[in-house]
Amino acid sequence: MANENFLPGLKPVLELLRSAPGDIDQIYLRKARPSRESAEMLDLCRAAKVRFALVPDDALARLCPGVRHQGVLARLRSSSRVAWETLLTEAADAPLPLVVALDQVQDPGNVGTLARTLYALGGAGLVLPRHNSAYLGPGARRSAAGALERLPLAEVVNLARAVEQAREAGFSTYAARFAEDGMNALSAPLKFPALLVLGNEDRGVRPGVAKQCAHSLHVPFLRDFDSLNVAQAGGILISCFARAHA
Repeated sequence: MANENFLPGLKPVLELLRSAPGDIDQIYLRKARPSRESAEMLDLCRAAKVRFALVPDDALARLCPGVRHQGVLARLRSSSRVAWETLLTEAADAPLPLVVALDQVQDPGNVGTLARTLYALGGAGLVLPRHNSAYLGPGARRSAAGALERLPLAEVVNLARAVEQAREAGFSTYAARFAEDGMNALSAPLKFPALLVLGNEDRGVRPGVAKQCAHSLHVPFLRDFDSLNVAQAGGILISCFARAHA
C-alpha cells in the first residue's frame, strides 16, 4: 500500500530533484554498487543540500510496503508553507501577534504539541530551519490535532538571519534560555509583535541564534529541578505571551 508521504521510483525522484528539490525532505537510496543514475542523484542531493541516506532493501520495504520503489524513495515535505516575509507581514493581524521559531527541535511530537498550543491561543505562526528539524509527518500531525494544517508555517535556510530580519521589522525578539541578564517570563513586560525562539531538546538555542535575540526569557523554578522539555516550557511561555496581550 502506497504512503502519500513518499515518492517511489528512480525516474520520478530524479525529475523532482531536478525541478523542485525544495519539495523533498529526505531521500532513501538502496545500498548497492553505484550506477550512473544513483551517482547523479547523490550529486543533485549535495548540490541542493537535500538530506539522503543509504539503506538496505528491507528498510525501503518498511518505509513504503508493497510499492515498487526501484531502490529509491523520496520523503516529501508538507505543502502547507508560507513565505517567511509573508509571515512577518501578517503576524500583526493574528489574535496573538507571536511567531514561534523552533531551533533544530527534533521530536515530531514536540513540534505538534507546540503548534497545537500556539494555534489554540491565537499565535501568528511557526518558523523552522529548512534543515535539521523534525519531520512533520504523521507523528507531528497526531500531536498537533489539526493545528499544523491551520497554522501558518515558514521554513528558512538561516534561522539567525531570520531572527535578525524579524528584529529589523519591528518585532521584539526573545530566546528561551537561562542567562544572567534574562527575564522571568511570569513577570516580564512582553512586547508585541514578538518572536520567541525555542531550542533543541538537548542543546537549547544555538549561540548564533540567541545572539540575534534582544532578550532572554526563562520559566522560574520554585523547586530544585533539572528542566522541562521544550513542549512544556514552550507551552508555558506561549501562555505568558497570551496573558500579556490579553
